[in-house]
Amino acid sequence: MDKKEIVLSGIRATGNLHLGNYYGALSKFVKMQQDYDCLYFIADLHALTTNPDPAQLHENVKNILAEYLAAGVDPEQATIFVQSDVPEVSEMYLLLNMHVGIGELMRTTSFKDKARKQLGISTAADSDEEIEKQIIGTNSNKRVNAGLLTYPTLMAVDILIQKATKVPVGKDQEQHLELTRRFARRFNSFYGVDLFPEPENFNFGDHAVKVPGLDGSGKMGKSEGNCIYLVDDEKTIRKKVMKAVTDQGPTEPNQPVSEPVENLFTLMELTSAPEIVTHYRDAYADCSIRYGDLKKQLAEDILKVTLPIRERYQEIRADDEYLARVTRMGAEKARERAAATLAEVKQAMGIRKFY
Repeated sequence: MDKKEIVLSGIRATGNLHLGNYYGALSKFVKMQQDYDCLYFIADLHALTTNPDPAQLHENVKNILAEYLAAGVDPEQATIFVQSDVPEVSEMYLLLNMHVGIGELMRTTSFKDKARKQLGISTAADSDEEIEKQIIGTNSNKRVNAGLLTYPTLMAVDILIQKATKVPVGKDQEQHLELTRRFARRFNSFYGVDLFPEPENFNFGDHAVKVPGLDGSGKMGKSEGNCIYLVDDEKTIRKKVMKAVTDQGPTEPNQPVSEPVENLFTLMELTSAPEIVTHYRDAYADCSIRYGDLKKQLAEDILKVTLPIRERYQEIRADDEYLARVTRMGAEKARERAAATLAEVKQAMGIRKFY
């Protein structure tokens, strides 16, 4: 029997999951778990870079865990775990940092963007040199924490410690995945070992799904305030969809569809039957479309997707014993592999016991 390829993915513990997470990742996690050796984790250590409220962090982890399960991720088929339940990750994070340059971390796009945010700089107009000066030489009480700088190292460790070969990432994380490959090559070369495989981006065998937000542009995101959460109630979803941005309506037959309306069609293509999408696209083309009707239909179709998940979520979220059992089982499986890899890393680096 062929050994299954190892797939790893994590979601930061920073709030509830939304339709973008579902169509971009969760629904595909469910399909993949039979054909691949899948590890899905809740990244609570990554969430610490923003210094979250401790009580809220724990609740966020619990919420996302319950959402994974409610969406159909099966702990009997996939390994579901909390990042901090695998202490080997933190130890290897320290060891790998010895082979990572400050300069290459400071040059990452995500670090510069997040550093601007932590320093309260709202625009990207400042040069990289100016940003570096502010990070290193600021006399104010604003600071950029070191965890933010070494975020790519921690992400690399998440992947390498499990020897994952496929990692589904979005565009904003592609640079981090490239750094992971670089760190793997560097470690293997420096110590003359063939320890780490170089992971590749995995788009589930089809084109990447970009789920648009309700505000007329961009993608759906937790921090954008333009999303539909998987656990939103019926009234909230209807209200959000009815308030979605549109335009003044088509003024001539077959005119190009504006971005806000195209976003609604994209959501409809994800959630509605093909004939419904065709009906409303044709109505736009012949100028007979009524946005109120489109939105009511879209809300109905979204509810068919989210309400069953919400119902399962509420049951799972209330079952502390089940959640504890799932995380304990996941931690044991994840730690077994992580401990084996960490032992190899320490052996290669010369960290060996005398007893």
